[in-house]
Amino acid sequence: MMSPTFSLSCMSNWLCPLHFPERSLAPPSVTSVGQDESIGRIAIRNDHVLRNNSPVLQQNGLPPLVSALKASAEQNVASFHFPGHNRGRAAPASLTRLIGTRPFVHDLPELPELDNLFCPQGPILEAQTEAAKLFGSSQTWFLVGGTTCGIQAAIMATCSPGEFLILPRNSHISAISALVLSGAVPKYIVPDYENDWDIAGGVTPLQVLKAIQELEMEGKKAAAVFITSPTYHGICSNLSEISELCHSHKIPLLVDEAHGAHFGFHTELPNSALQQGADLTVQSTHKVLCSLTQSSMLHMSGNIVDKEKISRCLQTLQSTSPSYLLLASLDAARAQLSESPDVVFNQAMALAYEAKCMLKRIPGISVLENSSFPTFPAIDPLRLTVGFWKVGLSGYEADEILYGDYGVVCELVGNKSITYAFNLGTCRDHVQRLLSGIKHLAATYVTIQQPEERVLTVHAPFDDKITSLIPRDAFFASKRKVTIKESIGEISGELICPYPPGIPVLIPGEVITKKAVDYLLHVRSKGGDITGASDPLLSSIVVCNV
Repeated sequence: MMSPTFSLSCMSNWLCPLHFPERSLAPPSVTSVGQDESIGRIAIRNDHVLRNNSPVLQQNGLPPLVSALKASAEQNVASFHFPGHNRGRAAPASLTRLIGTRPFVHDLPELPELDNLFCPQGPILEAQTEAAKLFGSSQTWFLVGGTTCGIQAAIMATCSPGEFLILPRNSHISAISALVLSGAVPKYIVPDYENDWDIAGGVTPLQVLKAIQELEMEGKKAAAVFITSPTYHGICSNLSEISELCHSHKIPLLVDEAHGAHFGFHTELPNSALQQGADLTVQSTHKVLCSLTQSSMLHMSGNIVDKEKISRCLQTLQSTSPSYLLLASLDAARAQLSESPDVVFNQAMALAYEAKCMLKRIPGISVLENSSFPTFPAIDPLRLTVGFWKVGLSGYEADEILYGDYGVVCELVGNKSITYAFNLGTCRDHVQRLLSGIKHLAATYVTIQQPEERVLTVHAPFDDKITSLIPRDAFFASKRKVTIKESIGEISGELICPYPPGIPVLIPGEVITKKAVDYLLHVRSKGGDITGASDPLLSSIVVCNV
């Protein structure tokens, strides 16, 4: 893995707007509260935590940012700072009855000893450096706006207004919002589609090459290539070949690796995007790894992308009041993985393998495997997608039964399947409950012998899109609301997508087709959630006045 290189100085004053006066954290007569008094105070000088405090932070066996947060929370101080709950003293009783006061005690603002996310020189820098070592990046940024803000920053840092971004049409909503923010022009790739499963796959190197060549024939060049790998269902694209292809054309490769933060940490897991040559990759550390929801990491490799521009974009996109609970959870998740990176996923992998073997023996039940997508190198072994169409049930119907009768909560429901995520917290009892529920469900509905045709295949309409306006122009265009029937043939003025998985069916600037409308109405009729529509009932749609 590559050794990260960091500068202890701020990249610019613009990137480091917060400055604090010298101060003592507690008067000499006040002792720290808690068992570990040795870390009750951290010396502050020249507006940042002294680097010689690092050994102190690590002596207690805690990760650097976790240690700093612990030390700061244990100080006996008179606090006149935000947030208003004042270290838990005024925490809402309804929530403390649920989670206690300790989360509030550690919910601290940007105190000097806790470092500055936008100009890290102390424990945040240490934590990010350790993360870079573990994941093999040249630089890592902690994110408190989820992978969404990381994807937006990656695209904004590589694509200027009017420049072209090659990306799959089934990209996450965050990539589309990045097109609005950056003013980039999309060059869409229609992903492979598996009819039996009604699932979109990844992107092939040949598709990327074709998109690059089509732009070159028009005298244009892609500013970046953006790939989602793995997909929500765990389908992996061949990033090694795609990265070689991109770099041969001097184009940076950006990867939405939200669902693959665990890749590369087991012999049977696919290699990570960085290991396959990606320049920027964004990971949801909170998905399969164990940080708090909304916390993610952005990793960079090489020097094809300007790291200072990434930092500027992140400061534009992220909150100036970042949650230190989220930041510390990233540090803790990294430390947890660092303890035994080669074996930490052994149990989860074994349980997932056993579950798949058992499910394949149940009549009428299908399990998504590599054979369903033979053009792609791998499917995440910790992502279990189960099909129910052979017993005459849609994914929505099967999920309602499994949740209502067995208390099984899934990750993703589709038209013909359900996806279950295995992780470090998956236990055998829960796997047994899942298997028992599916076995009973299959036996019940195979006996009834409902026809497979009862589960209609209504494909997500990605293959017949016509873009009339770029997303940014459509976003800012004047608009009006029309009935859903009248919308066909108009230019969409809103971004509408079923969630999960958060893949838009209508994007601002695209011509609305009957196929798209039918698909959205079908998903809603089956119980799926539709986000982004101004009318949640889908009786009307907002269109552009052009």
